[in-house]
Amino acid sequence: MKKYLISFIILACIVGFISCEKEELSFTEGDIQIEIETGEHWLHDFPLLLGISKKNPPQFAIWLEDKAGNYISTVFATYKIATEGWQSNNGNRRKEALPYWCHQRGVVSDDGLLLPTKANPLTDGITGATPKENKTLQLRIRNFTEPIVIKSEFNHSIDFNEFFPDDAKEGDANYSGGDMGSGQPAVIYAGTLNPGDKEMELQMIGYSSPDGSNGNINADMEKLTTAKTIVGKIIITIK
Repeated sequence: MKKYLISFIILACIVGFISCEKEELSFTEGDIQIEIETGEHWLHDFPLLLGISKKNPPQFAIWLEDKAGNYISTVFATYKIATEGWQSNNGNRRKEALPYWCHQRGVVSDDGLLLPTKANPLTDGITGATPKENKTLQLRIRNFTEPIVIKSEFNHSIDFNEFFPDDAKEGDANYSGGDMGSGQPAVIYAGTLNPGDKEMELQMIGYSSPDGSNGNINADMEKLTTAKTIVGKIIITIK
């Protein structure tokens, strides 16, 4: 097991990534393509003022782990979660946004939360604006000799339903940050990529802690509605 973990520590140091639109990518043999197909509820109405709303895409992160569940590296994270770039958040750090990724990453900020900050954001090369349509990521990994687990987590703000309402109280099991919180908690996708594989699809495995207080996965999907169709498919292809 120790030798296995060491091999992934080396792998994490030589991960390369390019985040841009599909038509701008130039793949070479051995590159890993991560293609995110948007679902029916990729865009979500976010209220502004006087009954006006805008169509918001979700916040999300994609990262790598080994088969034992050890975090290796983040491939991509949306700008707001990566830089504390929330507009008019009034000090709300949105710990309920992507809590599973935050806990797996395990980096504690000065305020004790497991979130990047304005002072200590994620590296620019792995952050970007949330796309309003399908997005393709390119990942280059050398010495790919062990299985890699690819995980992703997606979340909308104020995506309430009858199981996760806006009037849930802090401390309740279905509390998700209050009236400007998540509503339905973040959904998690995962898949294992083995050397020699050519293609696989990430599968939804559950949802995160509603209030962001822990890094657990909840497998009971019956309480989710629109959150289950934020994403259409996530396809992994080896070029």
